[in-house]
Amino acid sequence: MWLDAQGLSVTPTGPLDLHGLITRLGFVQLDTIQVVARAHHHILWSRNQNYREPMLNQLLADHRGVFEHFTHDASVIPMQFYPMWRRQFRRLEAKVKKWEWHRGMLDSDGRNSIKDRIRAEGPLCTKAFDTKIKGEKKMWARPPHKLALDYMWYAGELSTSHRENFTKFYDLTERVVPGALLEETQDDDVQVDWLCRSALERMAFGSEGDIQRFWDAVSNAEAKRWVSDVSKTLIPAEIECADRSSVLVWAPEDIEERMGSLASPTSRLRILNPFDPVIRDRQRLKRLFGFEYTVEMFVPAAKRVWGYYVFPMLEGDRFVGRIEVKADRKTGRLLVEKLWWEPKVKPTSNRLDKLAAELARLQRFIGLDDLVWSI
Repeated sequence: MWLDAQGLSVTPTGPLDLHGLITRLGFVQLDTIQVVARAHHHILWSRNQNYREPMLNQLLADHRGVFEHFTHDASVIPMQFYPMWRRQFRRLEAKVKKWEWHRGMLDSDGRNSIKDRIRAEGPLCTKAFDTKIKGEKKMWARPPHKLALDYMWYAGELSTSHRENFTKFYDLTERVVPGALLEETQDDDVQVDWLCRSALERMAFGSEGDIQRFWDAVSNAEAKRWVSDVSKTLIPAEIECADRSSVLVWAPEDIEERMGSLASPTSRLRILNPFDPVIRDRQRLKRLFGFEYTVEMFVPAAKRVWGYYVFPMLEGDRFVGRIEVKADRKTGRLLVEKLWWEPKVKPTSNRLDKLAAELARLQRFIGLDDLVWSI
């Protein structure tokens, strides 16, 4: 049911409605790392393999079908959700003001000067400004203008206009967000209700913690209070976890209809991105599938259990293993470097054929000529 709600229970083929797909997911996380394909492109392709990389920026820049902001991380969000996102602008603005490393940003006059330039010149990226870091250059240090741009983006004063080779261009929000959505206002409690209810709709079932972590736009206390306030309109349920323990959760009123309409999941084997929404909540992932997964990009190489960028493998409704794959764009090769199967999962000839077919599809998606096994 969770895989079905997140678009992974059916074969990823057929006509592509990109805006509809993102609306169904709720958001798609953005990430700059491109070991194979950037996370946002891989996530969308995993659900419909007619997707191609230029399509997302077209939806953002040309059609204004999505906007960029911060859920648990930088993400694209359907534009129609904008009125329900205003409290998140306020929450993040308040957070940024408390960040120690953000205190070197430009003052209000400096930030107004940035907006004046954007107003006169059009969308600008951080390279259009030349302030320098003062003092020691620490790992996360940023020049004052970059801190100011980020602050105004978090606060909703500036919005992402478009991207060029993943470089973000900032514009005045009133020139990015359609006027009717910009003018629409909702009370804070209406926004909290929408955030919690829409999260539960997209999960099919979940605990208060699951609901809070979905958008990361409400606090734990707000999620608990919401469940308490609307519990009469929700269905209490009990799920049996992968380890045979039981957990109490909440579900939408139509949970029995959803259960009754479920079809068997596709038997296709898929290589999922580490930032896929089904992977992101590690607690939920382990609870439902018994699959322990950690992103080890920021773990020192000597301490990694698996590798720098390792992809989970989903077959039907079971996580069967993980694989380390890299794109060597200079030579046009997709390199398979390591492969691990989960305990009790046998690498049968049928399963290996499915994996080979998925690697071939992934290879075509990113436009490489050859597939090379290095193991």
